[in-house]
Amino acid sequence: MRTPVLAEKWPALAGLSAVFLFEMLDNSILNVALPTIGRELSASTTTLQWVTGAYSVVFGGLMLAFGALADRVGRRKIMLTGLVLLGVASLATMSVTAAWQLIAVRALMGVAAAMTTPGSLALAFRLFDEDMQRVRATTLISTVGLIGLAVGPTVGGLALTVAPWQALLLVNVPVAALAFLGIRTGIPADDPTGLHREPIDVAGAVLATATIVLALLAPTFFVEAGTASALPWSAAAAALVTGVCFVLREKTARHPLLDLALVARPLVSSGLAMKAAAGSATAGLSYLVTLHLQFGLGWAPAQAALGMLPQVVVLIAGGALITPLITRVGLTKAAWLSAAAVVCGLAVYTVFGGFGYVWIAVALALVAAGIRVVGVVAGTNVMRGLPADRTTIGAALVDTSGEVTTGIGIALSGTVLALAFPGALTAALHSADFLTATTYAGLALTVLSAALVGFGILRS
Repeated sequence: MRTPVLAEKWPALAGLSAVFLFEMLDNSILNVALPTIGRELSASTTTLQWVTGAYSVVFGGLMLAFGALADRVGRRKIMLTGLVLLGVASLATMSVTAAWQLIAVRALMGVAAAMTTPGSLALAFRLFDEDMQRVRATTLISTVGLIGLAVGPTVGGLALTVAPWQALLLVNVPVAALAFLGIRTGIPADDPTGLHREPIDVAGAVLATATIVLALLAPTFFVEAGTASALPWSAAAAALVTGVCFVLREKTARHPLLDLALVARPLVSSGLAMKAAAGSATAGLSYLVTLHLQFGLGWAPAQAALGMLPQVVVLIAGGALITPLITRVGLTKAAWLSAAAVVCGLAVYTVFGGFGYVWIAVALALVAAGIRVVGVVAGTNVMRGLPADRTTIGAALVDTSGEVTTGIGIALSGTVLALAFPGALTAALHSADFLTATTYAGLALTVLSAALVGFGILRS
């Protein structure tokens, strides 16, 4: 049987790309409008944090539950329902008059994202039978999303000069419509024989959601309240307790939400570990470099934004490296090499970052090149390692590991920075002590990523 090429699947790929575009574009395009939203809705700084945080916490917390549901009732059905919810929630922005209403709208968008995002990887994987075609499809979809991530703040800033801030969320309506049409026409309904028939583990879903939500909130509390506060430690302890309860539940449940034996499969566990390494490295390094450029080198915010361009350029252009690399060395070695590039980039920043921007740019480029490849390869390996009726929850695991470790990366770098430089950031300008603190924070990120990558290589 002839293998279909990407061009023959263009309606489906256009729809799935639009889904990923929404995920990448959403928070990045809204961030530039936060000062305007704060003025018009009289919102405090904490309230504005929840405008973005409500989306992320709900999104991350519900992905596993909706992934399990999609594997039972139909991946296409759940995704189409989520896209309708996204369109309705985006339209509701027009009637927002208070900050709490906007937070509620953002939470609904988080639900829609949890329904649609895992399905995009699962459906892209199922479009083709050959691994290289799957990699090409995933590369195309992720490239579209990364372009949205890169241009989102610029587009949002220009739009605010001629339109109200609500327009930045209304852009989700045509994106959702494009995704709905592409998926509705390009992807057939799920074959009932390929669906998972066991009843859903409600207790496991509740425990999983609670664990992920607490794990996402704890890093935020550490950064905001500091290590001296009881709140972040309480959230971290609660996440640990619910996580242990979830594992015990899944080991004893007759029909577990997540079969831990599947997670322990070499391809799955190695892929998740490398995805986690990439997530923590990207978020932590971006956080450190942004502060380093402005306080360590004294750059203005606009200059600091331009200083992140090596990362943006490599993330977008790096898609051209993926297929040749995998063709030459195979999926497994491509995962090893790209994950090693992430660790090397962090090491370059840690050792040489204090010697000038050139080394910072090298570190950004290395990490971006690594995560560009490992993001695609890790997801593909997880899908390859799972049965056909578990692909959506597998995709949810990939996205959840990235979402959680993004928060961990920021919290780790921020906490180490605060411990090593306890003074106010206003005193950090051109401070040798601040640069030393960034070195310690970079070292912590390097050790964490190296441990995750090492585990992933051993498992694979």
